[in-house]
This record gives sequence, C-alpha cells and structure tokens, in this order.
Amino acid sequence: MPTPHTAKPGILCTLHPLSHLFMISSQQKIGRWHGAGLLTTTLLGTSVFILPQMTVLVAGDWALLSWLLLTIAILPVALVFATLSSRYPHAGGPAYFVEKAFGVTAGRTIGVLFLCVVPIGAPAAIIMTYWFIESLFQFTPAFSLPIQLAIVGLVWCLNFRGIQFSASIQLGLTLLITLVVIMLLVIGLLIPANSPALNVHSTLEFGPVLSAMGLAFWSFLGIEALSHLAADFRRPEKDLIPAIMTGTLLVGGIYLGCTYLVTDTTDSDLAMASVFDQLVGGFGVYIIGILGVSGGLATVNVYTASLSRLCWSLSQDGVLPGYFGKLNRYGIPQRALQAILLVMSATLIFTSKSIHNLEDLIGWVNGVFVLIYLASMLAAYKLLSLRHRPLVYFSAIFCGIIAIGLGSKMFYALGLFALLSPLLWLQQRRRKSNAVIP
Repeated sequence: MPTPHTAKPGILCTLHPLSHLFMISSQQKIGRWHGAGLLTTTLLGTSVFILPQMTVLVAGDWALLSWLLLTIAILPVALVFATLSSRYPHAGGPAYFVEKAFGVTAGRTIGVLFLCVVPIGAPAAIIMTYWFIESLFQFTPAFSLPIQLAIVGLVWCLNFRGIQFSASIQLGLTLLITLVVIMLLVIGLLIPANSPALNVHSTLEFGPVLSAMGLAFWSFLGIEALSHLAADFRRPEKDLIPAIMTGTLLVGGIYLGCTYLVTDTTDSDLAMASVFDQLVGGFGVYIIGILGVSGGLATVNVYTASLSRLCWSLSQDGVLPGYFGKLNRYGIPQRALQAILLVMSATLIFTSKSIHNLEDLIGWVNGVFVLIYLASMLAAYKLLSLRHRPLVYFSAIFCGIIAIGLGSKMFYALGLFALLSPLLWLQQRRRKSNAVIP
C-alpha cells in the first residue's frame, strides 16, 4: 500500500473541492437516502443563513419567485448530472464527462477552472463567517480585514498537519444547521401567529429577479457533487437519480422557506438571527452565530485542503510547476497550501480596499460554475441518447439565463476560459510532440 508521501490520486480523483470530506464520510457503500442527505448538507452549509437575506435585498418580495424559478429550472440540470453519473460512474465527475466527450484538453480545462474557483470562493465563505463573528461580538468595520486574515492564519494551522479533524466534524455541523433551519420553518410556517406578512405590492421586474437567481445559484453549487461519489453507491444505476433529485428538491424547499421567513427582517444585519429570536424567544445571535462560525471555518478548511491536494495532483501531472509537488513530513502539500492561502489573503485585501463585495465574489464563483455546468450539458449531448436531448437543451438554456442574470460578473469566468483553453491545448500538443521524439 502506498504511503501518503507516494500516493498519487490523479487529477480526476481530486477535482471537487469537497472530495476529501466525501471520501472520509463514505467508507461504506451508500444508498439513495444517505446520498440525498449528503447532497442536502453539502448545498446548505452556512449560506442558508445569509443568501435568502441577500436575494430579498436584490429582488424584494419577488425573491421568492427567484428561488421558485431557480429550484424548478435546476431540476433538469440535476437529472442530467444524475443520468451521466449512473451511466459513467467516476470520481472525476464533470471533468471526466467532458474529457470523455471532448478529449483530455477539455477535461483538464474544467479541472483547472475548478482550481480557479476556491481562491475567490473560500474568501467569500470567510467573509460570510466574519458576518457571524461580527454579530456575536459587535466589532466595528475596522476589525473586518484583520479578523478575516486571522481566519486565513487559523486555516493554515489547521491544515499544516492534515484535515481529518475538520472533515470529521463538518458533516455533523451541517446536519445540525439543517435541523435548526427545519425547526424554524416548522414554527414559522405551521403556526399562523408567527408567520411573517408577505406583501407583494411592487411591480414585477425581471431584471432584479434574474439578478437574484444569479446570486441564489450559489446555493446549488455542488449539485454535481454526488457524481464524484457514483462508485460509492450500492446501486448507482438505481439510486443516483432519486438521491440527487430528492436532495435538490429538499434544498430548494428549505431556501424558499428561509426566504419567506426573512422577508420582513432584512433591515437586520443577520436576518436569520432575528427570525430565531422572534420564533423561539431569544438567543438567536448566539445560536446562529456559533453555528455560522463553526460551519464556516470547517467549510473553508475542507475547501482549502482539497484545493491544495488538487494543486499537488496537477503538479504531478505536469499541468502546474513541479514546485507545488513537494509534501511536508505530514504528507501535506505545504507549498501549494501556502500559495493558496496567499491568494486568498490577496483576494480579501482586494475586496476590502476596492468597491467589490461579497456579492461580487459569489457572482464570479457562480460564473465559473455556469461554464462548468454548460460544458457538462454539452458533454451529455454527446454521451446520452436522443431521448435525453430535451433535458439537455433545457439545461443548456438555463445556464445561459443564469449567465445573463450574472451580467458582468461572467467576465471572470469567460476570461479564465479564454486564457486557459489555448494554454492547456498548447501544453498537450507539446507533450505529444515530445512523446514522438526518439
């Protein structure tokens, strides 16, 4: 058996940022209900405490329509991913589908696009985590950047010797967050006296609704996550589709309910804490704050560790410089980890000193995933039978609509794609040329 210093997972086994969490939590073969639970906890995270409030600020009471349309429209995308995963089970997920349909260069482009997500996605999660810290301790804005950078330092300490502790507690944290949210929904929706008033008097404008959908798309990032676990299902051909569809519907319903609950409390810095106080009778800042901080730290830690392993794998494959291929005495790719944390710190400083904010970071991440999902739908067009074409067409159109909703925030993803595609093509061509030289 190879040691941690010599084992090489390969690029397609480490593409998804949550692959380490899944590998640890899925030692046994899983069924459809376990799979649905894994997907639900992955998609909810701590953003369920923040995203509904942000979409209400963008679209007002019509944010509910944004979430409803998004949930309905994401179902065909989920079904296509589930079908691809059941037909072509592989840990590489979308990158494998794209590689199988369009070749190695296309698959590697998707892999490197994943690589470019976390340096802006993790800072977004850190900013979300700071919101909870701020609600707990009432810090002034001057403390925001130092505390965010301190979180980066803490992540370095946690990752220096490995991820086991964080990964082992994240699933429990997300389950606890899910239970708290469901409790609030039960109280808020089933007891009329506590239900918020919903007054939709504003004129429906599709611009804000589309913008809210583009923002809310963050909540479904990872919908393809179970495709990386297809081989871990007892019966992937029978269980994957029900697991993905059940998890997606449940997540959409929970976000819809939370958006309904926070409709009248967006003037609060942390609306879900105010909702908790109203429905339960107090301690909302502490309960929501502690859950948010704990879940946020665990999420950033897992994403950072997984990305460092991806950098190491890409270095081993020759896609990235060999500098990132060295492991420390604990088997951790320390150089890759340090480079990632430096980029994350630079992103936080840039965001703090510029006009850009959390919404921009989320939009840039969403744009990258729009391209990844669109590439997966194009792969499905080639890999699946004719009877799946209507689903593929609808899913591709949906990706286009989300791209329109994101507007200028798509430039980050399009710029990356325009830069990476020719570079990786040239790299692959050079390798082939070198291979034929005697």
